[in-house]
Amino acid sequence: MTTGSRRISLFERITKETKVQVALSLDGGPLDHLPLSFDIPSHYPSQDVTHHASQSSHTQQIWIYTGIGFLDHMLHALSKHAGWSLRVITVGDLAIDDHHTAEDTFLALGSAFSDALGDRKGIARFGSAYAPLDEAVARTVLDVSSRPFFVGDFGFKDSKIGDLTTQMIPHILQSFSQTAGVTLHVDVVKGENDHHRAEAAFKSLAVAARQAVTRVQGKENEVVSTKGVL
Repeated sequence: MTTGSRRISLFERITKETKVQVALSLDGGPLDHLPLSFDIPSHYPSQDVTHHASQSSHTQQIWIYTGIGFLDHMLHALSKHAGWSLRVITVGDLAIDDHHTAEDTFLALGSAFSDALGDRKGIARFGSAYAPLDEAVARTVLDVSSRPFFVGDFGFKDSKIGDLTTQMIPHILQSFSQTAGVTLHVDVVKGENDHHRAEAAFKSLAVAARQAVTRVQGKENEVVSTKGVL
């Protein structure tokens, strides 16, 4: 939805496996604290507390806590370089594994992204970017097409990065593409360190997403499609 000149969404996803709330502003700026409708564990920090995946400035507010540190780190990188303001809290069944927590967080994020875009009129639609992190380089090509599709190649060497299994990274990006309604290609071109490979991928996605949702001056009511709809 559009609030003034900003595109903002508050989205909640609750299942028997996870509880997720996401507040997203594609245009940055202030975001209220999440109005939680569910209990959070006692070890979760207050939303007033600065922690490993939070920051606040006059242009962006970011506060993320999913219970999986490396997932928080990737969401932080994504929101920072996309120019978003983002708040996320996920309470998941981590006693089982990381799957449902990571998957549902990105399903919720994709839904918030789609909701914030609204009718998708007046945007650039396409975005592409390369991003390096030391020896690693990643490329993302993104189409805000309402045609969910994901292809990725990451070349991870180890089974986990921190507490996140590496096989979940392509899965969460597929989950995001599904609910965001985007066609998404992410490829890590080179890199030796798995952390660097993953972070380069999310940074390239961030820059491509920032391009794709940019408003094109003079085309505010136009749809960038020969079909006339997105």
